[in-house]
Amino acid sequence: MIDEADLDAAVAANVIDAETKARLIAFARGRAAAATDPPQARLAAPPRFDAVHALYYAGALIVIAAMGLFTNTAFDALGGWALAGVAFVYAAGFTALGRALWRKPETRTPGGLAIAVAVSMAPLAVYGVQDALNLWSLADKPRQYSDFFPLMNASWVYMEVATIAAAALALRFFPFPFIVMVASVALWFLSMDLALLLLHRQPAQSWEADWDFRRNVSMVFGVAMIAVAWAIDVKWARLGDFGFWLHLFGALTFWGALSSGSGDAIGKAVYCAINVALVALAVFLGRRVYAVVGALGICTYLGYLAADAFKDVLAFSFALSAIGLAVIFAGVWLQRRQRAISACLDAALPPALRALRPARASAA
Repeated sequence: MIDEADLDAAVAANVIDAETKARLIAFARGRAAAATDPPQARLAAPPRFDAVHALYYAGALIVIAAMGLFTNTAFDALGGWALAGVAFVYAAGFTALGRALWRKPETRTPGGLAIAVAVSMAPLAVYGVQDALNLWSLADKPRQYSDFFPLMNASWVYMEVATIAAAALALRFFPFPFIVMVASVALWFLSMDLALLLLHRQPAQSWEADWDFRRNVSMVFGVAMIAVAWAIDVKWARLGDFGFWLHLFGALTFWGALSSGSGDAIGKAVYCAINVALVALAVFLGRRVYAVVGALGICTYLGYLAADAFKDVLAFSFALSAIGLAVIFAGVWLQRRQRAISACLDAALPPALRALRPARASAA
Protein backbone atom coordinates (compact mmCIF):
# COMPACT_ATOMS: atom_id res chain seq x y z
CA MET A 1 0.00 0.00 0.00
CA ILE A 2 1.21 3.57 0.62
CA ASP A 3 4.33 4.02 2.78
CA GLU A 4 6.11 7.12 4.09
CA ALA A 5 8.33 7.39 1.01
CA ASP A 6 5.20 7.74 -1.14
CA LEU A 7 3.97 10.54 1.12
CA ASP A 8 7.35 12.30 0.88
CA ALA A 9 7.08 12.11 -2.91
CA ALA A 10 3.55 13.51 -2.76
CA VAL A 11 4.78 16.45 -0.66
CA ALA A 12 7.63 17.06 -3.12
CA ALA A 13 5.15 17.05 -6.01
CA ASN A 14 2.84 19.49 -4.16
CA VAL A 15 0.01 16.92 -4.11
CA ILE A 16 -0.26 17.31 -0.34
CA ASP A 17 1.47 19.64 2.11
CA ALA A 18 3.71 18.67 5.02
CA GLU A 19 0.94 19.23 7.58
CA THR A 20 -1.42 16.85 5.76
CA LYS A 21 1.35 14.26 5.57
CA ALA A 22 1.97 14.48 9.32
CA ARG A 23 -1.77 14.16 10.03
CA LEU A 24 -2.04 11.11 7.76
CA ILE A 25 0.88 9.44 9.53
CA ALA A 26 -0.60 10.17 12.95
CA PHE A 27 -3.99 8.84 11.80
CA ALA A 28 -2.44 5.64 10.45
CA ARG A 29 -0.48 5.10 13.65
CA GLY A 30 -3.61 5.54 15.71
CA ARG A 31 -5.50 2.97 13.64
CA ALA A 32 -2.63 0.50 13.88
CA ALA A 33 -2.44 0.93 17.65
CA ALA A 34 -6.22 0.58 18.04
CA ALA A 35 -6.19 -2.66 16.06
CA THR A 36 -3.82 -4.27 18.57
CA ASP A 37 -5.40 -2.82 21.72
CA PRO A 38 -7.40 -5.03 24.08
CA PRO A 39 -11.15 -4.31 24.04
CA GLN A 40 -11.08 -2.56 27.41
CA ALA A 41 -8.37 -0.17 26.19
CA ARG A 42 -10.36 0.75 23.08
CA LEU A 43 -13.37 1.57 25.23
CA ALA A 44 -11.41 3.99 27.40
CA ALA A 45 -12.91 7.47 27.38
CA PRO A 46 -10.71 10.35 26.24
CA PRO A 47 -9.31 12.41 29.13
CA ARG A 48 -11.09 15.62 29.99
CA PHE A 49 -11.16 18.10 32.86
CA ASP A 50 -14.27 20.17 33.45
CA ALA A 51 -15.99 21.68 36.49
CA VAL A 52 -17.41 18.32 37.62
CA HIS A 53 -13.97 16.69 37.46
CA ALA A 54 -12.47 19.64 39.33
CA LEU A 55 -14.93 18.94 42.16
CA TYR A 56 -13.99 15.25 42.13
CA TYR A 57 -10.29 16.01 42.46
CA ALA A 58 -10.85 18.74 45.04
CA GLY A 59 -12.88 16.36 47.21
CA ALA A 60 -10.20 13.67 47.08
CA LEU A 61 -7.47 16.15 48.00
CA ILE A 62 -9.57 17.48 50.89
CA VAL A 63 -9.91 13.95 52.30
CA ILE A 64 -6.16 13.34 52.00
CA ALA A 65 -5.40 16.69 53.68
CA ALA A 66 -7.97 16.02 56.40
CA MET A 67 -6.22 12.79 57.36
CA GLY A 68 -2.96 14.67 57.75
CA LEU A 69 -4.61 17.21 60.07
CA PHE A 70 -6.31 14.41 62.00
CA THR A 71 -3.06 12.63 62.75
CA ASN A 72 -1.38 15.82 63.97
CA THR A 73 -4.05 16.35 66.65
CA ALA A 74 -4.85 12.72 67.49
CA PHE A 75 -1.42 11.07 67.57
CA ASP A 76 -0.67 11.57 71.27
CA ALA A 77 -4.24 10.74 72.30
CA LEU A 78 -4.74 7.57 70.23
CA GLY A 79 -1.31 6.02 69.80
CA GLY A 80 0.15 3.94 67.02
CA TRP A 81 -2.33 1.04 66.88
CA ALA A 82 -5.32 3.41 66.76
CA LEU A 83 -3.75 5.41 63.95
CA ALA A 84 -2.99 2.24 61.99
CA GLY A 85 -6.54 1.03 62.58
CA VAL A 86 -8.04 4.30 61.33
CA ALA A 87 -5.81 4.13 58.23
CA PHE A 88 -6.88 0.55 57.47
CA VAL A 89 -10.56 1.39 57.97
CA TYR A 90 -10.27 4.40 55.68
CA ALA A 91 -8.37 2.36 53.08
CA ALA A 92 -10.92 -0.45 53.16
CA GLY A 93 -13.86 1.94 52.98
CA PHE A 94 -12.51 3.96 50.08
CA THR A 95 -11.47 0.78 48.26
CA ALA A 96 -15.02 -0.56 48.54
CA LEU A 97 -16.43 2.77 47.37
CA GLY A 98 -13.94 2.90 44.49
CA ARG A 99 -14.80 -0.63 43.34
CA ALA A 100 -18.51 0.19 43.31
CA LEU A 101 -18.02 3.40 41.31
CA TRP A 102 -15.43 1.85 38.97
CA ARG A 103 -17.96 -0.60 37.52
CA LYS A 104 -19.84 2.17 35.71
CA PRO A 105 -18.02 4.15 32.98
CA GLU A 106 -19.71 7.42 33.96
CA THR A 107 -18.41 7.21 37.56
CA ARG A 108 -14.93 5.86 36.89
CA THR A 109 -13.25 9.16 37.73
CA PRO A 110 -14.63 9.41 41.30
CA GLY A 111 -14.02 5.67 41.64
CA GLY A 112 -10.38 6.03 40.67
CA LEU A 113 -9.98 8.99 43.02
CA ALA A 114 -11.43 6.92 45.88
CA ILE A 115 -8.80 4.25 45.18
CA ALA A 116 -6.12 6.97 45.18
CA VAL A 117 -7.33 8.10 48.63
CA ALA A 118 -7.08 4.50 49.84
CA VAL A 119 -3.50 4.30 48.54
CA SER A 120 -2.62 7.54 50.35
CA MET A 121 -3.46 5.82 53.66
CA ALA A 122 -0.46 3.46 53.28
CA PRO A 123 2.18 5.75 54.89
CA LEU A 124 -0.15 6.51 57.80
CA ALA A 125 -0.77 2.79 58.41
CA VAL A 126 2.95 1.97 58.36
CA TYR A 127 3.67 4.98 60.58
CA GLY A 128 1.18 3.75 63.17
CA VAL A 129 2.55 0.18 63.12
CA GLN A 130 6.13 1.44 63.48
CA ASP A 131 5.18 3.55 66.47
CA ALA A 132 3.10 0.80 68.10
CA LEU A 133 5.96 -1.72 67.80
CA ASN A 134 8.57 0.90 68.75
CA LEU A 135 10.47 0.34 65.52
CA TRP A 136 11.76 3.92 65.33
CA SER A 137 15.32 4.59 66.28
CA LEU A 138 15.66 7.31 68.93
CA ALA A 139 17.07 9.79 66.45
CA ASP A 140 14.54 9.03 63.71
CA LYS A 141 11.26 9.19 65.60
CA PRO A 142 9.33 12.33 64.60
CA ARG A 143 7.20 14.36 66.95
CA GLN A 144 4.25 14.42 64.53
CA TYR A 145 3.18 12.62 61.39
CA SER A 146 3.47 15.91 59.50
CA ASP A 147 7.24 15.88 60.17
CA PHE A 148 7.42 12.99 57.69
CA PHE A 149 7.20 15.53 54.88
CA PRO A 150 9.84 18.19 55.64
CA LEU A 151 12.31 15.98 57.54
CA MET A 152 13.11 12.64 55.94
CA ASN A 153 15.37 9.88 57.20
CA ALA A 154 16.27 6.24 56.71
CA SER A 155 13.54 4.80 58.94
CA TRP A 156 10.86 6.33 56.77
CA VAL A 157 11.90 4.38 53.68
CA TYR A 158 9.39 1.72 54.79
CA MET A 159 6.55 4.23 54.58
CA GLU A 160 7.59 5.31 51.11
CA VAL A 161 8.09 1.76 49.81
CA ALA A 162 4.69 0.75 51.22
CA THR A 163 3.02 3.66 49.41
CA ILE A 164 4.68 2.76 46.10
CA ALA A 165 3.73 -0.91 46.52
CA ALA A 166 0.12 0.03 47.33
CA ALA A 167 -0.02 2.27 44.25
CA ALA A 168 1.38 -0.50 42.03
CA LEU A 169 -1.19 -2.96 43.36
CA ALA A 170 -4.00 -0.45 42.86
CA LEU A 171 -2.93 0.26 39.28
CA ARG A 172 -3.00 -3.48 38.58
CA PHE A 173 -6.76 -3.60 39.22
CA PHE A 174 -7.76 0.06 38.76
CA PRO A 175 -5.67 1.69 35.98
CA PHE A 176 -6.42 5.29 36.95
CA PRO A 177 -3.71 7.87 36.11
CA PHE A 178 -4.00 9.97 39.31
CA ILE A 179 -2.78 7.01 41.37
CA VAL A 180 0.55 7.55 39.60
CA MET A 181 0.71 11.01 41.20
CA VAL A 182 0.51 9.51 44.70
CA ALA A 183 3.31 7.11 43.82
CA SER A 184 5.35 9.98 42.33
CA VAL A 185 5.36 11.91 45.62
CA ALA A 186 6.49 8.80 47.50
CA LEU A 187 9.17 8.16 44.88
CA TRP A 188 10.46 11.72 45.28
CA PHE A 189 10.82 11.31 49.03
CA LEU A 190 12.37 7.88 48.52
CA SER A 191 14.95 9.26 46.08
CA MET A 192 16.26 11.70 48.71
CA ASP A 193 16.23 9.13 51.51
CA LEU A 194 18.05 6.53 49.42
CA ALA A 195 20.59 9.14 48.33
CA LEU A 196 21.31 9.86 51.99
CA LEU A 197 21.73 6.14 52.67
CA LEU A 198 23.97 5.49 49.67
CA LEU A 199 26.21 8.43 50.56
CA HIS A 200 26.24 7.40 54.24
CA ARG A 201 25.07 10.85 55.24
CA GLN A 202 23.12 11.63 58.36
CA PRO A 203 19.99 13.67 57.67
CA ALA A 204 20.04 17.19 59.03
CA GLN A 205 17.53 18.40 61.58
CA SER A 206 16.09 20.98 59.22
CA TRP A 207 15.27 21.16 55.52
CA GLU A 208 17.47 24.23 55.07
CA ALA A 209 20.62 22.46 56.33
CA ASP A 210 20.42 19.91 53.50
CA TRP A 211 18.99 22.32 50.95
CA ASP A 212 21.67 22.02 48.26
CA PHE A 213 21.74 18.24 48.55
CA ARG A 214 17.96 17.88 48.28
CA ARG A 215 17.86 20.40 45.45
CA ASN A 216 20.38 18.43 43.39
CA VAL A 217 18.62 15.13 44.06
CA SER A 218 15.29 16.71 43.11
CA MET A 219 16.71 17.92 39.80
CA VAL A 220 18.02 14.44 38.94
CA PHE A 221 14.74 12.87 40.04
CA GLY A 222 12.74 15.34 37.94
CA VAL A 223 14.75 14.50 34.82
CA ALA A 224 14.29 10.77 35.49
CA MET A 225 10.53 11.27 35.94
CA ILE A 226 10.31 13.19 32.66
CA ALA A 227 12.19 10.39 30.87
CA VAL A 228 9.80 7.76 32.26
CA ALA A 229 6.75 9.83 31.27
CA TRP A 230 8.22 10.28 27.79
CA ALA A 231 8.70 6.52 27.41
CA ILE A 232 5.11 5.91 28.54
CA ASP A 233 3.83 8.40 25.95
CA VAL A 234 5.76 6.66 23.17
CA LYS A 235 5.05 3.04 24.12
CA TRP A 236 1.80 2.84 26.07
CA ALA A 237 -0.22 6.00 25.37
CA ARG A 238 -3.04 3.89 23.88
CA LEU A 239 -3.81 2.48 27.35
CA GLY A 240 -4.57 5.93 28.79
CA ASP A 241 -2.84 9.20 29.60
CA PHE A 242 -0.70 7.79 32.40
CA GLY A 243 2.12 10.12 31.44
CA PHE A 244 0.20 13.30 32.34
CA TRP A 245 0.82 13.29 36.09
CA LEU A 246 4.39 12.10 35.66
CA HIS A 247 5.08 14.94 33.22
CA LEU A 248 3.45 17.42 35.60
CA PHE A 249 5.26 16.24 38.73
CA GLY A 250 8.58 15.71 36.93
CA ALA A 251 8.48 19.16 35.32
CA LEU A 252 7.55 20.91 38.58
CA THR A 253 10.18 19.00 40.57
CA PHE A 254 12.97 19.69 38.07
CA TRP A 255 12.01 23.30 37.38
CA GLY A 256 11.36 24.10 41.04
CA ALA A 257 14.78 22.79 42.04
CA LEU A 258 16.42 24.53 39.09
CA SER A 259 14.75 27.86 39.89
CA SER A 260 15.56 27.73 43.61
CA GLY A 261 19.31 28.04 43.02
CA SER A 262 21.28 31.24 42.76
CA GLY A 263 24.16 32.05 40.48
CA ASP A 264 26.15 34.70 38.68
CA ALA A 265 25.30 36.28 35.32
CA ILE A 266 26.55 33.23 33.38
CA GLY A 267 24.57 30.86 35.58
CA LYS A 268 21.40 32.90 35.03
CA ALA A 269 21.99 32.85 31.27
CA VAL A 270 22.32 29.05 31.40
CA TYR A 271 19.09 28.98 33.41
CA CYS A 272 17.35 30.94 30.65
CA ALA A 273 18.73 28.59 27.98
CA ILE A 274 17.37 25.57 29.87
CA ASN A 275 13.94 27.20 30.03
CA VAL A 276 14.03 27.88 26.29
CA ALA A 277 14.81 24.17 25.85
CA LEU A 278 11.77 23.34 28.01
CA VAL A 279 9.53 25.36 25.68
CA ALA A 280 10.97 23.46 22.72
CA LEU A 281 10.38 20.20 24.58
CA ALA A 282 6.73 21.20 25.02
CA VAL A 283 6.36 21.41 21.23
CA PHE A 284 8.22 18.15 20.67
CA LEU A 285 6.24 16.14 23.25
CA GLY A 286 2.92 17.95 22.96
CA ARG A 287 2.89 18.67 26.71
CA ARG A 288 1.87 22.19 27.74
CA VAL A 289 3.35 21.99 31.25
CA TYR A 290 6.87 22.42 29.85
CA ALA A 291 5.79 25.54 27.95
CA VAL A 292 4.28 26.96 31.15
CA VAL A 293 7.32 26.43 33.37
CA GLY A 294 9.70 27.36 30.55
CA ALA A 295 7.86 30.63 29.94
CA LEU A 296 7.92 31.40 33.67
CA GLY A 297 11.65 30.76 33.74
CA ILE A 298 12.27 32.97 30.72
CA CYS A 299 10.19 35.74 32.31
CA THR A 300 12.21 35.36 35.51
CA TYR A 301 15.44 35.84 33.58
CA LEU A 302 14.05 38.79 31.60
CA GLY A 303 12.90 40.31 34.87
CA TYR A 304 16.45 39.93 36.21
CA LEU A 305 17.80 41.72 33.13
CA ALA A 306 15.14 44.42 33.41
CA ALA A 307 15.99 45.00 37.06
CA ASP A 308 19.58 45.71 36.03
CA ALA A 309 18.64 47.86 33.05
CA PHE A 310 15.88 49.85 34.81
CA LYS A 311 16.92 50.90 38.27
CA ASP A 312 13.91 53.15 38.67
CA VAL A 313 10.87 51.37 40.16
CA LEU A 314 8.42 53.00 37.75
CA ALA A 315 10.53 52.14 34.70
CA PHE A 316 10.96 48.59 35.99
CA SER A 317 7.17 48.23 36.32
CA PHE A 318 6.69 49.27 32.69
CA ALA A 319 9.44 46.85 31.62
CA LEU A 320 7.75 43.95 33.42
CA SER A 321 4.42 44.89 31.83
CA ALA A 322 6.05 44.79 28.40
CA ILE A 323 7.51 41.36 29.18
CA GLY A 324 4.09 40.08 30.22
CA LEU A 325 2.47 41.37 27.04
CA ALA A 326 5.23 39.83 24.95
CA VAL A 327 4.61 36.45 26.57
CA ILE A 328 0.86 36.72 25.89
CA PHE A 329 1.43 37.56 22.22
CA ALA A 330 3.97 34.74 21.97
CA GLY A 331 1.28 32.36 23.26
CA VAL A 332 -1.23 33.65 20.70
CA TRP A 333 1.33 33.26 17.90
CA LEU A 334 2.19 29.73 18.99
CA GLN A 335 -1.45 28.68 19.27
CA ARG A 336 -2.23 29.87 15.72
CA ARG A 337 0.77 28.11 14.22
CA GLN A 338 0.99 25.06 16.43
CA ARG A 339 -0.23 22.60 13.80
CA ALA A 340 2.06 24.02 11.13
CA ILE A 341 5.05 23.96 13.48
CA SER A 342 4.27 20.37 14.47
CA ALA A 343 3.94 19.31 10.84
CA CYS A 344 7.20 21.01 9.85
CA LEU A 345 8.94 19.40 12.81
CA ASP A 346 7.72 15.95 11.76
CA ALA A 347 8.83 16.58 8.20
CA ALA A 348 12.28 17.85 9.21
CA LEU A 349 13.12 15.22 11.83
CA PRO A 350 15.08 12.12 10.80
CA PRO A 351 13.19 8.83 11.29
CA ALA A 352 15.14 7.95 14.45
CA LEU A 353 14.08 11.16 16.21
CA ARG A 354 10.56 11.05 14.76
CA ALA A 355 10.09 7.66 16.43
CA LEU A 356 10.77 9.30 19.79
CA ARG A 357 7.96 11.80 19.30
CA PRO A 358 4.66 10.69 20.88
CA ALA A 359 1.76 10.22 18.46
CA ARG A 360 -0.33 12.72 20.47
CA ALA A 361 2.25 15.43 19.68
CA SER A 362 2.10 14.72 15.94
CA ALA A 363 -1.70 14.84 15.99
CA ALA A 364 -1.85 18.05 18.07
